[in-house]
Amino acid sequence: MSFGENILKYKDDILKDLATLVELESVADYNPDDCKKALDFVLKRAQEFGLVTKSVEDKAGHAELGNGEKLCGVLTHLDVVPKGNNWTMQPFELTRKNGRLYGRGVADDKGAAIVTLYCLKALKDSGIKGENRIRAIFGTSEENGMEDMDLYFKSEAMPDMSFTPDSNYGICRCEKGILQLEIYADTHNGTVLTEFHSGKAVNAVPDTAYAMLDCTETEDQRLLRLADASDGDFEFHYTIDGLMVLSRGKAAHACEVQNGFNAATALVNLLSHNFTYDSLGSICTFLNCRINNEINGNSLGIKMRDSSSGQLTVNVGTVHITDSYATATLDVRYPVTMDGKRILSRIIFAAMQEGLHVKTINHSTPLVIDEDSRLIGILSQAYENVTGEKPQIYSTGGGTYARKLGGKGVAFGPVFPDDKCNMHNADESLDEEKFFKHAQICLEAMYKLFTEKL
Repeated sequence: MSFGENILKYKDDILKDLATLVELESVADYNPDDCKKALDFVLKRAQEFGLVTKSVEDKAGHAELGNGEKLCGVLTHLDVVPKGNNWTMQPFELTRKNGRLYGRGVADDKGAAIVTLYCLKALKDSGIKGENRIRAIFGTSEENGMEDMDLYFKSEAMPDMSFTPDSNYGICRCEKGILQLEIYADTHNGTVLTEFHSGKAVNAVPDTAYAMLDCTETEDQRLLRLADASDGDFEFHYTIDGLMVLSRGKAAHACEVQNGFNAATALVNLLSHNFTYDSLGSICTFLNCRINNEINGNSLGIKMRDSSSGQLTVNVGTVHITDSYATATLDVRYPVTMDGKRILSRIIFAAMQEGLHVKTINHSTPLVIDEDSRLIGILSQAYENVTGEKPQIYSTGGGTYARKLGGKGVAFGPVFPDDKCNMHNADESLDEEKFFKHAQICLEAMYKLFTEKL
């Protein structure tokens, strides 16, 4: 029996508290009050468990066990991406159906946050004396630039070893660089295109987009015929403000852009086949000429790959155009051996050709951890103790709190590779049995970090 099996005695309480967390619409950009409520909830529960807690300016906090000199950490986040469209369940309600747990944040990352909290409780209830201190660290803006951890580590110690259950199993030793950019014009200079809206998050593939057009009957009939022959899914509606074209796609996380279908770029591509660039404006011109439906950055001049982490990817996350402004956001995930500043300079050059400006929203440099490190050895043993198998060591395009840990942390779980969780998509979910398998692995890993001499 592994120590991790002790977590199973708390199954009902874990699900009850997860339901409370999922009900909070804790989207950092839109609902900071619910982010604070989520943090307050987990810290209050930790206090009830007899753990030492601290909140850092209501943006992050921790629950701690032990008195050792060395500090270990497990980092999770309580914020989520917007609910998006096309849910068949209530997004902000925990639903148990056909052996799965549904709800926004179940996989990313509220499920792991509650498990981590109960792992601390299990360690405390066991009465085991640890060699080290161990903290469950909770943040509230991971999906929005990770400023919460920047703030937290200004006043709190950096752990000597850490992991963040905010990715897939096995162990992620490489995280690609992330460039998140806003491309914008001084004003909207199109004539036929009067409005365009798509997306709510830079790090998600948008599943809907719509455009308003002031065009002739001949132009709109030609557009209908082009839509019928295209790969996209389009609807046409005649309104008093002109022709509305609605585009439907498939949402996905920007780190897995190949799993989605971008409704925004599909609509730009359709419009560009029917109208001149002058009539659509400079943002649409840039998106069609420099990105189109590509996800590899070829037309931007930034196509590249390496053997450690694979190819660069590009996602158009949002597009918003009105009569007074025009803007789009890009999420670029680049290989760990490449130079993010050179990539940025090429994008700036491409934007300048269309008279556009570039603003850096976020730049997270790549993360690489030695495969033979003590941390990876400890996590590998924990995984093997529970599953009987050795974990795969892999790289990802995702961005986790591991980037904020100064080379002393990795991403580890909670999603198993064969479990389609729909992260950042409709009907986000986890297989319930696999969720509690993760809980056992997490407790086993925390037990080893707590008790082994580092």
